[in-house]
Amino acid sequence: MVEETILGGPPRYTKAQVAEAAGVEVARTERLWQAMGFAHVGDDEAVFTDADVAALRALVQLVSAEVIPPELETAVARSLAQTMSRLAEWQVGIFRSILGEQFAKDLVTTAQFADAILPVMERMQGYVWRRHLAATASRELTEREETSADERVQVIGFADIVGYTRLIRDFTELQLARLIDGFEELATGVVAENHGRIVKTVGDEVLFVTDTAADAAEIALTLNEEIARAEELPPLRIGLARGSVLARFGDVYGSTVNIASRLTSVARPASVLVDREMAAALRGSPDYRLISVGPTKVQGFRGLRAWALRRGG
Repeated sequence: MVEETILGGPPRYTKAQVAEAAGVEVARTERLWQAMGFAHVGDDEAVFTDADVAALRALVQLVSAEVIPPELETAVARSLAQTMSRLAEWQVGIFRSILGEQFAKDLVTTAQFADAILPVMERMQGYVWRRHLAATASRELTEREETSADERVQVIGFADIVGYTRLIRDFTELQLARLIDGFEELATGVVAENHGRIVKTVGDEVLFVTDTAADAAEIALTLNEEIARAEELPPLRIGLARGSVLARFGDVYGSTVNIASRLTSVARPASVLVDREMAAALRGSPDYRLISVGPTKVQGFRGLRAWALRRGG
């Protein structure tokens, strides 16, 4: 009942029937299904709905119109699924917290709640998506430093909670959830206020990107300052690296990302480490002070030099 409410109709098609209705091969249908993170479906299992048929047709049309290159269709499906999966987990958590024991015991009430709230959530998702799409499009249109459609010079930053493994062991689930929520709320605000963008959060770590060294420096220093004022949040380790970055399907790749990650792993609590390129971009600014910590031993990079970043004056 709940599943039918969410999916907008009862499951009625096998994967072969879905493929036939959309006019594609079964193998392609199954490949896309698994790219979206769903388990293998047997040949005789009728688990698909009219919405699945419509979605597959839409994707096929985008590929046929060359909006999506054929070789990238599974990557597009996988990227979309990774984003939506996390969103779905959060939304089901909301259902569970509001309904309490009724969530699992009273399926009629759960279905009625889902039927009432899903249209509102869907409208909000559409609004937020369009806002982000407009901001990203505007940024891309005004970007002057990019060397190709996907590669550009940017600053990558990692902010990592110190002692997270111990916190998992010592905290209750509620305490840990409050800590993570507080950390993500603070990080989101600081990054946005200083013209940065959060690429993703993974438990105790936030990955962000900026177009300028100064913006990244402000984010890193402000994060540590705000964390110090928030008694309930542990200190952070932060690493910043500037260089060529490959942006692909909402994520970032390349040696610059790896360097920022490695610097974060060796940074002291409540400190910021930056690489050579980042230090060069900030050197001479009265707003910042750079303290050389010499060659840093990190896995995969020999002789990586690092500087501790602090406020000027």
